[in-house]
Amino acid sequence: MFNKLRFKSISLLCVIGLASPLVNAQQTEHTNKRNEFVDVATIMPTAIFDIRYYSANNFVGQPIDGYKAPKCLLHQTAAKGLQQAHKHAQQAGYNLKIFDCYRPQRAVDHFVRWVNDESDTKTKPEYYPNLGKDKLLGGYIAAKSGHSRGSTIDLTLTDATGKELNMGSLFDMFDTISNTDDERISDSEKANRYLLKNIMMAAGFAPYSMEWWHFTYKPQAYPDTYFDFVVQ
Repeated sequence: MFNKLRFKSISLLCVIGLASPLVNAQQTEHTNKRNEFVDVATIMPTAIFDIRYYSANNFVGQPIDGYKAPKCLLHQTAAKGLQQAHKHAQQAGYNLKIFDCYRPQRAVDHFVRWVNDESDTKTKPEYYPNLGKDKLLGGYIAAKSGHSRGSTIDLTLTDATGKELNMGSLFDMFDTISNTDDERISDSEKANRYLLKNIMMAAGFAPYSMEWWHFTYKPQAYPDTYFDFVVQ
């Protein structure tokens, strides 16, 4: 029995010994790639930044794990595309208001814990009035997010005074009314959504039909990677 236990212990140590270099190598790789990310405020100082997951003003109702500063970080390729979109918006008399950019994997994990906590429904009236939490995972909240790749952004348009254009639903409203072409919105609300969509597409971003505010720069720099460094 002693020999068997000793053998198992040695085997476990061997597995740990083999796994650690792989984990460390991945962490080092992610750290190196972190240097390719840009603080968007440094290249677009006149944009408006309302980083929702740094604050309690979001569908969870509290600051989200991984947000240590109210910053918009993007991979440098997406950041350059966003600069172009911002220029187009300003030329048309508008400004960009940014809600979220790069999102650490730990933040996504926080979302998943929240959606699985059926007792916490304090934000339901504002963010998901027509759905139960059991309907949110998968369609609206995923265990992996494109935001964690550094090429996806959530944003809206404002007028010259900083007032948001009426898009027909709140940012992060979990409801089909957030679909870009939902039939319940007015003609003016649809026109505002398409104004944002066209500005972003002209700069190389692809829209997401379920969420009027969500755009991904194509091609993504790291389409198969989910980063977890904190926003700070």
